[in-house]
Amino acid sequence: MRGLTFVNADMGPRLPSTLRIEGSRIASIGAQAVPRDRVVDLDGDRLLPGLINAHDHLQLNSFPTPHYGRKYRNAGEWIADLNSRFLNESAFVACKAIPRDARLLHGGIKNLLSGVTTVVHHDPLYPVLTSTGYPTQVLDRYGWSHSLEIDGPQKVQAAHRHTPAGWPWIIHAAEGVDAPAAAELDRLDALGCLGPNTLLVHGVALDRNGRAKVERAAAGLVWCPSSNLRLFDATAEVTDLAHRGRVALGTDSRLSGARDLLDELRVAAELGVLDEPLLQSLVTDSSARLLRLTDRGALRPGARADLVVFPANTPLTQAARKDVRLVVSGGSVRCGDPDYASQLMAESRSVAVRVDGRNKCIASEVDVVMSDPHWACLEPGVEVLGRAA
Repeated sequence: MRGLTFVNADMGPRLPSTLRIEGSRIASIGAQAVPRDRVVDLDGDRLLPGLINAHDHLQLNSFPTPHYGRKYRNAGEWIADLNSRFLNESAFVACKAIPRDARLLHGGIKNLLSGVTTVVHHDPLYPVLTSTGYPTQVLDRYGWSHSLEIDGPQKVQAAHRHTPAGWPWIIHAAEGVDAPAAAELDRLDALGCLGPNTLLVHGVALDRNGRAKVERAAAGLVWCPSSNLRLFDATAEVTDLAHRGRVALGTDSRLSGARDLLDELRVAAELGVLDEPLLQSLVTDSSARLLRLTDRGALRPGARADLVVFPANTPLTQAARKDVRLVVSGGSVRCGDPDYASQLMAESRSVAVRVDGRNKCIASEVDVVMSDPHWACLEPGVEVLGRAA
């Protein structure tokens, strides 16, 4: 089988500079190219595992982020305010009229452009999310509940009970700053829903005892600082759990969160509680481990060939989506700068776009969302320049 070998790559300290892909997997690291391989010289650019976004609501990213004008005590207050004040405004009505599949595809493009190759959709696994042309891989082995407030304790308990032990079970919890939000962890524990496969999303109200309980249960926390700060003017204390590999990073949707995962990383870095290597782990190996994804999150032979390339010497927390030089998902090139795309994608299989002023190419199989007449209003900063005939 003809492979693809990257040479002169910066994969991190004490790591070799050569990586070879065969099919959908990483075949070797540090070995020479095989005759007939395509060889791409990265010239010192950073080669990282494809990024993992551990929390999104993919169908909601088309909606504008409201100016809320207030802070909330808990997620229930926010949802009530959103429903009463914003969902009948013209911009929201227009977005609601866009077919759900188009909005789901748009959420995939949001993630792809920021170097995300795996995303967790905290909602039903709609068929389009597992279709061949979907822009990113969507976690498809998971259990979930929305929250205790929305679903109620019986439904939450049943969802946890019916989730296989080897799959993550995901729920919004402790999302707020008041006593009811803080009490949710104990309520979940009493229901038997706090265990090794439990992933709590947000956890703003977790105190030291709560975080210790999460660690004892071998559970995990999905941190979404942008959303937390916008809604509650506070976010989870993550330092202790992150150092123990029990934290992943998520964007939430644009209704409350950052534009994309790179922006989320930048916000997390500005809080000054975690260093660069630890923040990188929240979107690579720590996230993969918590999500029970044994074949991604790290560069190693046998892992899924999910890769992202950034310019040389660019810290991940200082990168923006225009800096993403190449994204490979399962060995398939999904988007990239023209210099790399011209070597890896036939012209007939790519679409020329401009992302925040920088020219890119996107694989034609993920172009379906850009063909949608609503595209321009869905994703400001992205312009389709032309399609191959």
